[in-house]
Amino acid sequence: MSSLKQPPAGAGAASAGGAYEVGEADFETKVLRRSAQVPVVVALYSQRSPGSVELVRLLERLVGESGGAWDLATVEAEPNMRIAQAFGVQGIPTVVAVAGGQPLADFQGAQPEAQVTQWLSAVVDAVAGKLPGAEGAEEGEQPEPEDPRFTAAENALDQGDLPGAEAAYAAIIEAEPGNEEAKSALRQVRFMGRAQTIPESAVQTADAEPDNVDAAFDAADLELLQQRPEAAFDRLIGLIKRTSGEERTRARTRLLELFELFDKTEAFVVAARRKLAAALY
Repeated sequence: MSSLKQPPAGAGAASAGGAYEVGEADFETKVLRRSAQVPVVVALYSQRSPGSVELVRLLERLVGESGGAWDLATVEAEPNMRIAQAFGVQGIPTVVAVAGGQPLADFQGAQPEAQVTQWLSAVVDAVAGKLPGAEGAEEGEQPEPEDPRFTAAENALDQGDLPGAEAAYAAIIEAEPGNEEAKSALRQVRFMGRAQTIPESAVQTADAEPDNVDAAFDAADLELLQQRPEAAFDRLIGLIKRTSGEERTRARTRLLELFELFDKTEAFVVAARRKLAAALY
C-alpha cells in the first residue's frame, strides 16, 4: 500500500492518460484545469482501507490502457479533507468524474472491474467532443503557467516532506505578504504536521477529561483529520463554555485557527461561528 504515497512517473504533468497523486495545493491545476481537456477521474482513498487501495490499483491499470481518453487523480482523503468535503464524500473509496471543472458522475465503494469499465466508458462518451480544451475544440484562453515556487512546495508535499513544504510556502509569504493562496496552504501544512502526530486515543482521553484544554485540542485536531469538523468545532465551543480566563482565550484562539482551514462560507463554519457567538455572549 505504501507505493500509493509516491506519485507515478510524470505525476503532475497534464499528460494524456496520466495518473497522478493530487492534494489540496494542486487540485485546481491537476483536476479542474485539466478537466477542460479530458475527463479527470478523482479517486478518494485511504491507506487504512485495503478495498480502496485495490480500487485505485485497478484504476491505475485501466488509465494506462485508456489511450489518453481520461486521466486519474488519486487523493488520499485524510490529509485532504477539504477535497473530500467539496465532493460530499460519505465513505471511502469514492470515485468522482470531473469534466469541464464540474462533477459529472460518481460512485462509492469497491466495484467489480466490469462495472468500473462500463462506468468509465459512459463518462468518456458523455463528454466526447464537448470539452473546451480538448483536441479539435476551438482554441480558447490558455491556462496560466504554474508558479515554480508553488510547484516546489507541492512537490515537497507529494514526497511527504511537510517541513520542506512549510518552508517553501513561508518563503512565498515573506516575499509577498498578501499572497492568500500561500497563507492558506501554509495553514494546512502546519495543521497536518501537528495533527499527524496525535494518537488515535486522543478523543477518548478528551472525553474522559472534559476540562483538559490540551487534550481537547488534540481531540479536535484528530476529528478534523477524520473529516468531522462539526464534532471538532462543537468540542471546542463546549470547552469555551466551561472555561474562563486564559484557558477560555486559548480555546477561542484555537477554534478561530481551525475555522481558517476552511472556506468561511461553508455551512458548518457559519453554524459554528453562530454557536461561538452564543457561547461568548
